[in-house]
This record gives sequence, structure tokens and C-alpha cells, in this order.
Amino acid sequence: MTEGNFVDYTKIYASSGKGGGGSVHLHREKYITKGGPDGGDGGRGGHIILRANPNLWTLFHLKFNKHFRAEHGGHGSKSRSTGKDGADVYVDVPLGTIVRDSETQEILFEITTENTEQILLEGGMGGLGNWNFRSSTNQTPRYAQPGIDGKEGWFQLELKLLADVGLVGFPNAGKSTLLSVLTAAKPKIADYAFTTLKPNLGIVKYRDFQTFVMADIPGIIEGAAEGKGLGHRFLRHIERNSTLLFLIPADSDDINKEYAILLNELKKHNPELLDKSRLLAISKSDMLDDELKDEIKKELPKGIETLFISSIAQQGLVELKDTLWKMLNE
Repeated sequence: MTEGNFVDYTKIYASSGKGGGGSVHLHREKYITKGGPDGGDGGRGGHIILRANPNLWTLFHLKFNKHFRAEHGGHGSKSRSTGKDGADVYVDVPLGTIVRDSETQEILFEITTENTEQILLEGGMGGLGNWNFRSSTNQTPRYAQPGIDGKEGWFQLELKLLADVGLVGFPNAGKSTLLSVLTAAKPKIADYAFTTLKPNLGIVKYRDFQTFVMADIPGIIEGAAEGKGLGHRFLRHIERNSTLLFLIPADSDDINKEYAILLNELKKHNPELLDKSRLLAISKSDMLDDELKDEIKKELPKGIETLFISSIAQQGLVELKDTLWKMLNE
């Protein structure tokens, strides 16, 4: 998934089908002069249905295809024949998609599990044919119901990535490098701030052919929750991660301060994020000798397990994967 193809927000216009009209028909057959009413019902209009597709990671496929219209129901006919139901229209979305009403901003539903199908707009019901209105006092009704109109509107789709581990840190903390080393993902890496402009996902291979998903979120800066920098747009993706891996480089001026700022930004965005499992990794540790590591350990944040790693030198990565796997399965 490249940066240009990653879309986590879009709007679509949906219109369900109108129900078919009921039939007004009187039975005619040789030797039967008064066969009575036999008009059939109309078929229902087609639904607009959102369907979970685990093979999708982004809403990019909806970026240029925003309009969806379902088929109208067929009209009823003679011999009490019911009209054909309108064909449903399925819209595939990735797991983690939130659907809102564009006008009210009300969350209608979320799609978070495989094989989920959720009706966005129901098609209109078909009208009743005149056969339904016969009675002892009205034996030849010459009227039927029209079909009910379908529904339409604009809807807002938002994606929150479903990843097991979310990488949290300032720009240039080494998040993209770590993701590229642990997974087959190829995020953009360079020596300047905001290299990562869009979230990147990668699958980490573990022992016995087991895997877990890791997400690299664009770097967070102080004030991100208020809209500063790039990270604020993607803070919502962290809400879906079960474990947060904080990355702070070994050459940081104040590890405690950086960790406190990151925690504060998460808290301002959504206080529930602080309830997630957390692990702190000191990246770029290949530049440290044992004496420097001992000095840094004395000043590390309290209440969080800390590991020293180096993506470039491949140091501490096995221990990191072991710790993350343990946390994910507790």
C-alpha cells in the first residue's frame, strides 16, 4: 500500500431502488366470464449494502466511484404474479470502516468483522396488487398500491486501521525503519521530518508461522490533538490498535519529556487510549555502549516496560517481537 493510494476518508452517494407497483388485473379465461381480481404485487426495490472485504486496506477504490444506485422493483402482473425484486448493490469496504450520515454526523454503524453485510439503505416495498383488496362487498377492486420510493443520501466513510500494534513517536524516531525491517512493507524513509505522510501497514512474521499486524502512524508533535503537524489526522487509527509501541530515539534530549508529550496528545485526542497496553522502545541504540545504557535506564519513565533496540544493527528485535506477542495474547 503506497502513500498515494491510501485513502481513509471519503463520501459516497447512495440511492436504493423504488418498489414496483401492484397490478390491477381481472382474470379472463374462456368460459369464465367473471374471474375476479388477480393482479400481483410489485417487487421490492434493491438495497444498498456495505460488505466487509478483508482484502482491502484502504478506501481508495471509492475515491473516483462515489455514486451507487440500486435497481427498481418490477411491477406485478396478472395471475397474481409478483414483480421481480430489484438487484441489490454491494459496496465493498475494508475492516474498520465507520459510516456516518453526512448531514447529521451520526454514526450509523461500523464494520469490524469479516463476512459482515450491513444494509445502508433499504429498497422501497412493492405495492399490493388488486387481488389483495377483494372482499365480499368489493369483489372487483380496480385499484392497486404504487411502489414505495427508495431512499437516497450522502454518507461519510471513515477508516480506522485494524492493526495489532501501533507505532507512536515523534518524526524521525525510526518508526518507518523499524516497520521496514520487521515486515515486507516499504515505507518512505529519509532524514527529514514528516517522511511518513500516510499510515503504513505491515505483517510481522513470528514463530510457528504466526503473524501480527503493525501500523506506522505519521509522526506526532506537541499540539497534534489541536491540529498541528500531520499526526492529528491519523490519531484515530491508533484507537483500533490493541497495543501501542512508543519509539523514542536514544539521542533524544529528554526521553521522559518526549514520552509525556506523546501520552498527553493521546489523552487529549481520546482518554481511552491510555487504557491500552504500552511498550517503550529506545531506538537507534546501536550508538550506545553499556555504560550509556545504564545511565539512560536511571532516567526512563516509570510504569512502562522498556527495551533498547536498533533497526539498522538488528539489535533487540527478537526480544521486541517476543514481548509484543506476549502482550497481544495476554
